Amino acid sequence: MIIVPVKEGESIDRSLKKLKRKFEKTGVVKELRERQKFTKPSVKNREAHLKAVYIQKLQINEEM
Repeated sequence: MIIVPVKEGESIDRSLKKLKRKFEKTGVVKELRERQKFTKPSVKNREAHLKAVYIQKLQINEEM
């Protein structure tokens, strides 16, 4: 359970923003979206490999 301490006189918008940030950091929303559909392990591995290749290309281009 995520708890957001609200200080006296603090606006609701600011506390909602804190709550949203905490949700993003914990990855609750990301996990819920992931659980909505099943992806095969081979597809996950392929995506991870393509992401690694992309990042490596960016790093090589940055060095030049």
